Formats: sequence, C-alpha cells, structure tokens
Amino acid sequence: MALASVPHGCVLAQPDDYAAARIRMVQLQLEGAGRDVRDPRVLQAMAEVPRHEFVPPPLREYAYSDSALPIGFGQTISQPYVVAFMTERLEPKPSDRVLEIGTGSGYQAAVLSKLVAEVYTIEIVEPLGRRAEADLRRLGFDNVRVRIGDGYRGWPEAAPFDAIILTSAVSEVPQPLIGQLKDGGRLIAPLGPSSYQELYLLKKRGEKLERQAILPVRFVPMTGEVLKGAPP
Repeated sequence: MALASVPHGCVLAQPDDYAAARIRMVQLQLEGAGRDVRDPRVLQAMAEVPRHEFVPPPLREYAYSDSALPIGFGQTISQPYVVAFMTERLEPKPSDRVLEIGTGSGYQAAVLSKLVAEVYTIEIVEPLGRRAEADLRRLGFDNVRVRIGDGYRGWPEAAPFDAIILTSAVSEVPQPLIGQLKDGGRLIAPLGPSSYQELYLLKKRGEKLERQAILPVRFVPMTGEVLKGAPP
C-alpha cells in the first residue's frame, strides 16, 4: 500500500459524479500526463471499479485524486496510477489465479477481480481485512477470497499461482511466495528499505528468477514474520 500524501492532481467528486470522476481519472492520470498505462482491459477495470467505496467516507471527495489516501491503522489505499501500473505489469489473463499480499482497502483486489479468474488476498491487520472482505462482498466481487493473517507464507493450499502481487515493501521476496509461483509466473513487489523502494517485476523461469526494476515507489513496510531477524 503506497504511502499517503496530501492529495494532488485532484479530481474532486461528489456522489452524483463518481462515474464521471473515474473517467477523468483514467484519462488524466493513467493515459495522459506522460503516464504509460495502455492495456485496454486494465483501463476499463479502473474505469469500472468504484474507488470511493474503498475510501473512508470523510475522504471520498478525494477518491479519484492522483494520490494515496489513509484508510486507518497506518495503512493506505494506493495511488490509482500505481494500482494500474502494477496491474498492467502483471499481464493478467482471464484464466489466471492471483495471490495478493496486503489486502488493505480491497481496491487492488477488486481491480484484479475484473481481469482474472480468481484472486486470493491476505491481510495481517484484522479490522482492515474484515472491512475489505465485507466491502468486496457487498459490491459483488465474488471471485475474491480474503484471509486474515500473515502473508509471509502465502496461501499454500491454493497454490500454485499464475501471478503474485505484494502491496507492502520487503527487502527480499519471501521464499515461500516464490515457491508458490508457477513456472512462467509473474511476481511484482516493492523492494527496499522503509524510506523508499524500487518496484520489481520478477518472472519465474524454472529455477531462475528474472528481475527487472520498473518504477521508484514508496510503500508501507510488510509486517509479521518477515521482520524476524531484521536489524533493530
């Protein structure tokens, strides 16, 4: 989940204007302004998923701004561009089964659900996970399964996955997640210290992982088992 900042590039929206605000968001923040999201399926999903439903009510007028927003418990809903960029780089296919580590608001899972067969998502902060699960069910995203717990070891009984997405920062991708990725699968994650990271796309080729740095980012750090053995 990308760190929040003061909303900028705002597409202010009122309840009777959310659909139009989503279209402006796609046109101005994803297709325009030097941005490079081009996959028509991803753009359509971003235009359809109601981001305001995953934002706390006091911040809903900023739901379609070019910014991450706080959702409580020190977590955020990521900037729309980052969600679209990560989704596109995963190369989602209609038959894919995708694992997400860090459900947060549920927005990233909702976008993915429009593009793949099944989404499995894990959230370590129980109140956030319960809220996201309720929102996803209420909004009809029925191909998303939510688990409350530590995402470090993934979801072994549902593995292998065609793609895995981490929405919190780690120094290295946990080995259990790599083991749950199919041969030929894609994994995207922010790697680096808590102050800044680089978004990496990893592709599994047999016993090898191809790594490509694709975007400087700043995400909240992953918590739980991943911190064992970390420097104080």
